[in-house]
Parts: sequence; structure tokens; C-alpha cells
Amino acid sequence: MRAILILLLTLMTSAEGFGWVYPEHRSILLLAIENLDKENRGILDKLWAEARLGYTERLTETIIDPAQTIHPAKLDYASWAAIAGDHSCSPSNMLDIVLKSDWILDVAHVAAKLKIDLEAKKRPSDHVNALRDSDLKLQDADSEYATRAGSNNVHFLQARKSVETTGREYLFSCHKPGAELNAVGVYSWFHSSAIYKLNSLRQKETPQEQRSAIILSALADEAFALHFLEDVYASGHTAGTWGETSVRKGTHDYYNEKGLEVVTWSGVHRILLGDAYMRQEDAEFAAANVKLSLQQITAAFMGSLPEVPPNYGGQINLPDTFNVCKNNLMPAWEKMTRDKDGMAEGFDFLPQVLAQTPVPGLATGTGEIPRFRSELGMFLGVSSSLNLSAISGGFGSTQTDKGFIGGIEANVRFGLGLDGVLNESGDGLVFFQLGLRQDASSSHRFVESDNPVPAGALTAAIPGRAALDMRLRLPFWVLPGDLLVLGPIVYLISPNAATQMGVDAVNGGLIPWQAGMQTSLGRFQFILGREVGVSFYGTKWLKNDAILLPTPGGTSQMVSYSSTKFDFPFLEYRPFRTFSLNQSSSLMVQFTFGFDIPHDVKVEIPAGDPDPQLRTVWHLGARLVFDWRRYF
Repeated sequence: MRAILILLLTLMTSAEGFGWVYPEHRSILLLAIENLDKENRGILDKLWAEARLGYTERLTETIIDPAQTIHPAKLDYASWAAIAGDHSCSPSNMLDIVLKSDWILDVAHVAAKLKIDLEAKKRPSDHVNALRDSDLKLQDADSEYATRAGSNNVHFLQARKSVETTGREYLFSCHKPGAELNAVGVYSWFHSSAIYKLNSLRQKETPQEQRSAIILSALADEAFALHFLEDVYASGHTAGTWGETSVRKGTHDYYNEKGLEVVTWSGVHRILLGDAYMRQEDAEFAAANVKLSLQQITAAFMGSLPEVPPNYGGQINLPDTFNVCKNNLMPAWEKMTRDKDGMAEGFDFLPQVLAQTPVPGLATGTGEIPRFRSELGMFLGVSSSLNLSAISGGFGSTQTDKGFIGGIEANVRFGLGLDGVLNESGDGLVFFQLGLRQDASSSHRFVESDNPVPAGALTAAIPGRAALDMRLRLPFWVLPGDLLVLGPIVYLISPNAATQMGVDAVNGGLIPWQAGMQTSLGRFQFILGREVGVSFYGTKWLKNDAILLPTPGGTSQMVSYSSTKFDFPFLEYRPFRTFSLNQSSSLMVQFTFGFDIPHDVKVEIPAGDPDPQLRTVWHLGARLVFDWRRYF
């Protein structure tokens, strides 16, 4: 169980938000290239033509393919920015995936389909379901998709420490020694690397093969940089990130959907939306700065940009290898020195780009923007329910008449929330519940009779009774409970494989038939095997229950007994859910089935009669559940 908790906690720390979804990243760079003036576009086309030498089977003939089909056979440069960061961890890793992998074309296909689905959405539920389908397919195509972001904040803007912070001071703070990985710092690093490599081509004659390699590596560095420059225009990333994982993700998700008013360092005001909610005006706003970054690239190639000192000791004909997934701190940048204005010498082109980016929110304290929490983390909660079940009869062998039983429950829960590891359709909820259950008398009598006396505590086939109630919920990979059995073994052999198993489990299983389905009326989810309830009737704490049983001779017996009822929810409907910074509440309906097994049977009256064989009672029912949680 300890290994399972470690696995699930690993998923929780991996549940960071990426920036724009693939088609949004691609659209921004596509728009930026289309908006270049004729001269700069010509230079960029020339660079692409030289870079694709030897890779014409994988790279498109023109640098962008605005008419890309839903089944792309080749990748254009606009797709590189989408692959960077979300589907790769460094420019070197990205270029290797672009040029050599087969699965990246499957990713491009899923992204093209998502673009169509998002444009065709009519209701919010269509939006959620499109993302659900896309994320599940992306996870299937790219097995590291959900966990690649790791636990750092590389896709986010670093929060400001003070309102007095200037743009130049902020820029330096993003890549100073010891700074945490952040979008501006990583953009500056890879963008400077690309410029340095292109600068090298003007120093001497370079053989064509080496020249093509340098240009290819520079374009890879720039595409990787542009991914993070684009990220800063997603509202959930502009808010500034700090705090524990659940608060970072909750704040990210809230502002992405609801939007945020921002002001750039140059004083331009805008309202931005975020990941998967991008509008045309959001794309145009981001593309304008991406265009500026590309113009600096062409200027470096043409020799009209001052030479830039190298920021690392790598080879100029190979893409940068700095891994943004496995590192948490900015790499050492020896040439980046600070002058009296808080700027780095030799890197004057960076403030031009920074000036057009949104000013991030303040760090924790006075003036911080409101934060929100996603349902990630440990919680303690209470739950109550109203239950109604149709039952197959009574416990007696001749009690075959069907009836109904109602009841109530009051419980305490302790668990771990892992909702939304990929999207709103995810369900990684884990909990153990303990409480009390009180059932009313069944609607049918212990024996059929024309007697007008109504069924009650004594004459009902199953009189009212109380139970100690327990419930367990745990996602599974293929079969219920497999994480408990296979999880620890797989984790010891390969933590990465175990994490992948966990990602699949919390997003509907290996065959994702248990992923949530959003509708305009609420959320539906098949949950068979994820949750089981066990009720212990007639325990020593609650005393044995008693029933009247008919005998073959036409008399009756009073029999004491205990029983254990198993309840298996198979469909869950949640019309609404509310959430604050540390509490959540929801109302849901569960449709269930199960069986009640009697045991410890003893005849009380008449004394000396042999103990009868009682039969199992089956039920099919519904539970109206109220769930409240307090997260820690």
C-alpha cells in the first residue's frame, strides 16, 4: 500500500499544467510566420530550405503548411513549437523526435482533430469531452505525455516579488544563478543559443553539410524557446505560480477558463484566456511577439544583430541538450552579467521581447491575485447518503416476493484527491470511508397474507436494522484492485512504468471506458470496479438482527442472524460540484447493485428448532450522496 501511495503522490506532483494545447501552439507560430514581411519571410524560408537537406521525407517543403490535413505525413516548423516542452524535454530531444520517431505523426493527427473539434463545439460539455478524447489519445501516442512536465514551473511566469520590480530587474531575476526554471528564463536561454549559432555562420565560409547542421540546430533551439514564449500568453501562466501543486494547478485551470486582465511591461492592456480556450485575438497578441523573436533570428543570420556571447559550451552544429523536465534550476550562464540597469551585457535584444510580454502576478502576500485549488492532495471529509434498493426477496428460502428497502448513511472519509491529472474527465479519487447505516423495513412482509396489518418492524420480510458501513475507492488499470497487486511490483522494477500505469488508471483505465463524460446536465461516469461498499449488519457492537421466517408447517420462527452486504456502484452522475481554496462539496447519484450474505443464523423461538439455511438477497438500487472534503 505504501508503494501505491508513493505512486499516486508522484502523479499528484506531475499534474502540472502545460501551456497552450498543441493546435494552439502551432497556430500562434503559423500566424507569426504568415505576418512576417517579405524580406524576413524570405530569409526564414532560406534557412528552412538549408535545414531540411537530408530530411525532406519528414519535413514539409515550405516552412509552414497552412492547409495541413488531419493526417499529416510531414511536419512543418510551426509544429515544432507545439512538440517542444509538451512532447519533448530539450531541443536535442525534440529534433530527434521530429526527425526519427513515428509516434509524433500520431500526435500531430490527434492535434489536428482536436483543432476541428474545438472549433465545432457548441456547448461547454463539448469542449470538455473534446479535450478528454484528445488527451487520452495523446497519452496513448506519447506514453510520457502526462508526466513529462515534472514538478517544476518551467511553463509558467515567475511571480514578481514587488510592485517596484522593473522589467530589466525581472528579466535578470529569471535567469540569475539559483533561479527556478521559468518560461522567460528558458526562452531567453534557448533564444540566445539560436542567435549565437546563426552568428557563427558570418565569421567564415562553412561547408554546406556543417552549415545545414548549424541552421537545423539553431532552428530547433528557437522553436523550443518559442514554446515557452507562447506559454506566457496563456492567462493561467501569466497569473504567476507559487505554492503547492494543487494550488498551482487550480489557479492555472481557473484563469485559463475565466480569463485574466493583463498589462505588458510596455503598458498594453489585454484580457487573455488560456490553454484550450484561445481566441483569435489571443493568438494574434502572442504571435506579434513571436514574430519579433523570429525577426531577431533572421537579423542574426544576416549579420545585422550584434554578436552574442555563447551561453553554454555545447557544439554549434548540435541542438541544445539542457533538459527542462529533469532540472529545476536555470543553467549557469557565465556570460550573463548585470550592469547598473539590471540588464545583461551583450543581450540587449532580450528586453525588446520581454517588453511585449504580460507582467506576472505578485508572489504570495499583500496584493496577490486570488488563488484556487484543484482537487489534488490528502483530505478528510464527511459523506451522507439516501439509499433506495429493489431487492430479490427475503432471506427465507420461500420468500421470493420482491420488494424495496430505503436507508440513510453517515460516514467519515479519509483519502487522496487526484482529479484532473490530464483533464476534467480524470478520476483519481482514493478514499477509505467508515460510518453507520440505518435501513428501514422492507416493503414486503415475511409471509404473504390477506391480513390488513401493514408491514412493519415485526412483519416485514427484512425488518429495520443498522450496520457498520465501510467503503473503499481506488482507480484500477485493467482489473479492479490491480494497482494494489501489481503497483508495488512494477514500481520496484520501473518507477516510470508504474507512473504510466497510474496515469492510465486515473484517466479511465488502460481501455478508457471509465473516463468521465460531460453533458449539459452534468457529468456521467462508469465506475464499476472502482468503488465497493461493505455493510456489516448484526455485529457485536450493534447486536444480532432478528427476522420472522415461515415454516413448512404453516407456523413461523424468530431467527437471529448477522449479514454482510456488498455494494458495487456502476454508474455515477454528478450534476454539480463547488470548490474553494481548501474545501469541496458535491452532490451525486450512484446506481449500484450487490448482494447481502446472511451468517451466524440461530433460531430463538421456538427453542430447539434446527437452524434454517438462509439465502443471499440481491439488490439493485440508487444512492443520493452528499460529499464534503477538507483538503490539507
